[in-house]
Amino acid sequence: MKKTLIVVDMQKDFIDGALGTKEAVAIVENVKKKIAAYQENGDEIIFTRDTHQADYLNTNEGKHLPVEHCIEGTAGWELYEGLEAPGAIYINKPTFGYLNWADYKLEEVEMVGLCTDICVVSNALIIKATYPEIKVTVDASCCAGVTPESHAAALTTMKMCQVEVVGE
Repeated sequence: MKKTLIVVDMQKDFIDGALGTKEAVAIVENVKKKIAAYQENGDEIIFTRDTHQADYLNTNEGKHLPVEHCIEGTAGWELYEGLEAPGAIYINKPTFGYLNWADYKLEEVEMVGLCTDICVVSNALIIKATYPEIKVTVDASCCAGVTPESHAAALTTMKMCQVEVVGE
């Protein structure tokens, strides 16, 4: 069975940049270890990148979160140092959830990344809706939310929707 690690939005702006938090910084080493384990096993790794354009502040999201971040081509848009994986798939997504997961023929998924309460939960639920019979796991020790409280709430939501949560 093909195993896929989906690394959600582990970009500089979410870790120590425009929207960074100490909780995001704290998970970087755990995420590096998780990526290394998947590489050693020869499993598939997919990175998503939150991707906005220069007109971000004029978008619906920009009106609700008026902090420029992850503008394509900027340093903040790049993956955090040391996370890149040769042979990985990179998906640029302009919104919280990626809508084309069916293109990847997923069989078993583990998810890590940022933010638990926005992009991780959105993608986990889209994947469960697309593939209701596959195992989807989220490693809480490799995720951080906007706040610790919203991180915990998102984990609860995912559990309610039959996403397995480990690493709490």
